[in-house]
Amino acid sequence: MEPLETFVVESTIPEEGDAYKSIVADIITELVLGGAIGRIKVRVRPEDSLFMMAIILRGTQPTVKVSDMGSVDVTNHLTKEVTISIEQEKYLPQLLEQLWAKYGRAGVRQPERKTLILTAENLDEEVEFLRNLVVADPQKTLQSRLVEMAIRATPEGFRVRYHSMDKHVFVFAATEDILKKEWIQEAQDIATELQEDE
Repeated sequence: MEPLETFVVESTIPEEGDAYKSIVADIITELVLGGAIGRIKVRVRPEDSLFMMAIILRGTQPTVKVSDMGSVDVTNHLTKEVTISIEQEKYLPQLLEQLWAKYGRAGVRQPERKTLILTAENLDEEVEFLRNLVVADPQKTLQSRLVEMAIRATPEGFRVRYHSMDKHVFVFAATEDILKKEWIQEAQDIATELQEDE
């Protein structure tokens, strides 16, 4: 795991703070989030049945379009064929799923692993559409992994939860009872403090 710039766990019961720090560190390692997280602060108040977490990410990842993976060209004007030549295969399964959903399985040929051929009526529009087609959004995937991490770190029974993610800031709060607005604000304030540490 890449070392975190800030890793603080506060608890009104100090020995619980150490235990939570160990639990959170293990979850970060299991979910391979060390490279994404720059700063993290967890606050636990057992007397209020409250668990809060704020995370500042190291950076944001851009969406991946077909044009990032390879090239899209008209190969045959007569038969109206468009060829996608793949250079980076990492997101090929996601691309195929999207193409099959739009053109049907029969409408997408794959004569070799890195070549996809499909037929389109309006070639210019289709080529432009395909070049800009978003295949993957790493930021959404990262957000779901952060939510999973926060839920796994939360004490048993804390089923009332709040989370938000804005660019490179993730905020989470959980309780057994009703989640008060001031607790959500407190979690937001923790994130602001972490950002000021930059």
